[in-house]
Amino acid sequence: MAKHNFYPTELKIQIVERLLDGESPTALRKEFHIPSKGTLYNWKKWYLTGEINRLSLSSGRLSKQAVTLEQKLENTQKELELLKKFFRKERTVTTESIIHFINKQVGILPITKMTQLFGLSRSTYYRNRERNFAKLTSIEEQIYQLSKENYFLFGYRKIHALLSRKIAIGINTVARIMRKRGWNCLAKVKKHRHVGEKHQTFDNHIQKNWSAAQPLKKLTTDITYLLFGKSMMYLSTIMDTFNSEIVAYKLSHHPDTKLVVDTLNQLGTLSSQTILHSDQGATYTSKEFCELVKQKNVIQSMSRKGTPSDNAPIESFHSSLKSETFYINTEPISSNTRVIDIVENYIYFWNNQRILAKLDYLSPVDYRIKTTK
Repeated sequence: MAKHNFYPTELKIQIVERLLDGESPTALRKEFHIPSKGTLYNWKKWYLTGEINRLSLSSGRLSKQAVTLEQKLENTQKELELLKKFFRKERTVTTESIIHFINKQVGILPITKMTQLFGLSRSTYYRNRERNFAKLTSIEEQIYQLSKENYFLFGYRKIHALLSRKIAIGINTVARIMRKRGWNCLAKVKKHRHVGEKHQTFDNHIQKNWSAAQPLKKLTTDITYLLFGKSMMYLSTIMDTFNSEIVAYKLSHHPDTKLVVDTLNQLGTLSSQTILHSDQGATYTSKEFCELVKQKNVIQSMSRKGTPSDNAPIESFHSSLKSETFYINTEPISSNTRVIDIVENYIYFWNNQRILAKLDYLSPVDYRIKTTK
């Protein structure tokens, strides 16, 4: 039996590079005892086409292990595609929605693989695959439509408030249906804030009392970062705490003074009794911003240093924006334009559709219109 020499990958690369530099193939074969020109030219081909992995194999052929790895990679890609396809179509993950989906994907992956992927036992799938799941009742259909229209961000209390405008229904009935169908809203992650020592640049005129008798009497502002697109972006917003409406906002690539000045300039004439509250960030203590606040005859108010809870309304809004859009988005966001679209659409949704319990289950805009007639 002919003896086969072993050539480490690094050595094969060195031989190929010498061949490319013009050395004689025959001389290289003799020096390194390479059995044939074909072997040498195969190494050259794999090197030039970027198939360096094949140089690590003794014969250049894909081993059983390599084939297995390729199959695993292919199956993993199929699994990812299935998950993306499922969550594009289905907002709720229920046994019946999973079984219905698997029935339509038979042949793409083995049934066992698909049930494992969705955390469903094979016995449950086979026991129910022929079952005709009950269609939604009229009430369930109305609840589903309300949940869908509001991007499944509302819990049973808000859905009950909306549905009660049309029909008489108990809140427990709504809660039971939503729980059964898996239509409950996504919970926002709670954050525990550290209350810092009191250190004021401007007096805190709010003292956590955000209630206002009229619009544009108490405003709160802040900047939040958006690390979701091609590059970091920053969102500056101003909220009217009378009805939690976002009355001004601006996006920028820089969290500088210009950003907060441009945001404030979106507001027209303000009352001399208007309070604008912010944290003690450098943008809000800058000379340019403070002078603009004075020009508008607005009272400037600031949180204690290191105390985000002093500015809770705007902090909560920014948290909701991220939790209800970017954090639940299953598709990668590859452009800043997409980030801008998401932010603008959400702010419109917040102002015009997102009902709040403290506003008698009205949206901020509807509440302002109703109370200022």
